Amino acid sequence: METEPTPQEITSLVGREVYSNSGVFVGEIEDIRLDLQEEAVTGLALGKINRELFGARVPASEGVIVPYRWVRAVGDVVLINDIVERLRDAEGDED
Repeated sequence: METEPTPQEITSLVGREVYSNSGVFVGEIEDIRLDLQEEAVTGLALGKINRELFGARVPASEGVIVPYRWVRAVGDVVLINDIVERLRDAEGDED
């Protein structure tokens, strides 16, 4: 069973880079979304996002929020599911 990070661990996430499981850079953590009633992390607010992944879907001056349930590992970097790469693939299919 996965345990929730402590407050100290939560603040240490800010500034870490986020990559997909296959090693594609997604963005950098700028903030954390919390559910105060549940006392749980619900999302990671990313800035400096990979333009190749998000393209025209996200304006250049904005970031994205990645659901915390996508997080697979936290270390020097944060690894998330490859689902974000599907955005790029889906966008390519629309052309």
